[in-house]
Amino acid sequence: MNFLNASELKAGQIFSAAVYSEGENMLVPPLVPLREKDLKLLNTWDIKTVRTEGYIIDIDAMEETENVPEEFAEEKISKEEDTLAEFFAKNSLPEEKKQIKFSISAVQQNSTPYRVYKNLIEKLAAAFNSIKTGDDTSMRTFDNIAVLLLQDLRNYPDNFIDFILGGEVSGNELAKSSVNTAILSALIAQELKLPNQKINNIVIGALLHDIGMLRLSKGITEKKGGLSDAELEQIKSHPLHTSKIVNKELLGPREVNLIALQHHERWDGNGYPDKLSGQAIDIGARVVSVADAFEAMVSKKSYRNSIVGYQAVKNLLADNARRFDPAVIIAFTKIIGIYPIGSIVRLNNTSIARVIKLHTEAPLRPVVQMLMDENGKVLSSRDVQTIDLLIVKTLFIKNAIDPVEFNVSNA
Repeated sequence: MNFLNASELKAGQIFSAAVYSEGENMLVPPLVPLREKDLKLLNTWDIKTVRTEGYIIDIDAMEETENVPEEFAEEKISKEEDTLAEFFAKNSLPEEKKQIKFSISAVQQNSTPYRVYKNLIEKLAAAFNSIKTGDDTSMRTFDNIAVLLLQDLRNYPDNFIDFILGGEVSGNELAKSSVNTAILSALIAQELKLPNQKINNIVIGALLHDIGMLRLSKGITEKKGGLSDAELEQIKSHPLHTSKIVNKELLGPREVNLIALQHHERWDGNGYPDKLSGQAIDIGARVVSVADAFEAMVSKKSYRNSIVGYQAVKNLLADNARRFDPAVIIAFTKIIGIYPIGSIVRLNNTSIARVIKLHTEAPLRPVVQMLMDENGKVLSSRDVQTIDLLIVKTLFIKNAIDPVEFNVSNA
């Protein structure tokens, strides 16, 4: 249990668990921002301390949340995060750029984890093609892929998250998106400690959740730019198409069908197709909904570029129990972190690093591998340092850097 001074709380702070003022009086639920009204009530009631079993996730004021030493107080996190191209321009490092791209590469195409990940995508793409062409396909095909995915995930969890953020595999976009969603869904379901059979069905549901898109025209699914109202309604019909494929063609189990139907329902009841809300939405659909949203944000689409993992996590945390189940969001942040593994970050001394390990108890202070020092020197493989930001308090993450932009800068 953590006790916090009421005078140090600030409007906009988010907590990973509920905050209580006195006894069982809840001041604010998990993942709901503190309001000025809440702070005024504490002052009116003369309450000096509050308690929570969680931690502050104040990602708009990280340097304050993390108690940055006074000597670094002027190093404020910029609302307008510098791009890496700007960083290189400021520091004039034309020769080192190519070296950095090599040193931070998250994907080595001859590595076992990469081959395993790509194999999952290719197997699912082949199964999708069979459905599209009307060839004989059974639910067993997707069962087998789900079992294989769970086995591989046990061996390479960090690598798989790396690949999701890196977007290194090109082609088979629907299959890749579905495999990514299934990987994230499995990790969330495991964090929620759901039964093994439930986890297996959630993974199958995640693999199949967007298969109804195969029934829509490419003119809509691959359209660049905004959709018309009529086109948007067709997109919204894909859960019904997915359910029909799962239920009628694959003869899938009820739990998988619920994920197919409900993964676009919203916690507040404003989703589709049936406007279900809260606990009325199947837990599997709630899990896949969060995983699907994160995957969509970090993946490049025909109509927009991807965003960095940090910003995607920040967007989920800002949901405020509108679209997503807060308990699922909490589980997600525990397994993915505020700065997901593989994220490229700039530290307060201008050095560049890559996140390689998370601290669930201190999500803003992961373990990082240094790529470029504060003098602009690219570190070779023999000079690479690993720094635990939970131990080295003089350093902190100033901002995240888009890895795609990073690689473009080094081309």
